[in-house]
Amino acid sequence: MKIKFCFKAKVQKIVILLCLLLLVACQPQKKPEESTQVQVKVAQVVSGQTLEVVGLGDQPSFISQVRLLGIDTPDLQQRPWGDAAKQYLETLLREQPVMLEFDMQVKDQFGRTLAYAWKNGVLLNEQLVKQGYALFVGRSPNHKYDLRLERAQQWARLMGLGIWNPEKPMRLTPGEFRRQYR
Repeated sequence: MKIKFCFKAKVQKIVILLCLLLLVACQPQKKPEESTQVQVKVAQVVSGQTLEVVGLGDQPSFISQVRLLGIDTPDLQQRPWGDAAKQYLETLLREQPVMLEFDMQVKDQFGRTLAYAWKNGVLLNEQLVKQGYALFVGRSPNHKYDLRLERAQQWARLMGLGIWNPEKPMRLTPGEFRRQYR
């Protein structure tokens, strides 16, 4: 009698487990998440950290402003560093479309789209920092590439590149410059 009861209980557990597996397998599949990347054409480089692009959103001919995430470049009036950052970004963006990758927050308080820019597998935000044209500035909640950007800044500082050049260093951060001169 005990053996029959044990066997019945095991069979019931197996049947219940199989039913649960079937229920899970029959559930509709989740839709794939919207892509966090979009290909755009750069219409204009506004500054070392801001682009105007075409092809973002519902209207393919509409121009949108994009602010590069995780970096802060010198203001254009912060010479010669602001102009140098803009020119370097223009050089990086010549003649090919760019992939924009989004993080947690897609827009800033000024309505600009926030993104990381990629071209030919290279993270342009990181290149600006690594060559000494920008500072790494982590801004919550967008932290996807903070470690890469921080390491790029350490490299630029060690190598004395751009704003880190010991013979002609940038004295005020872009934020300090804007507060002082605007």
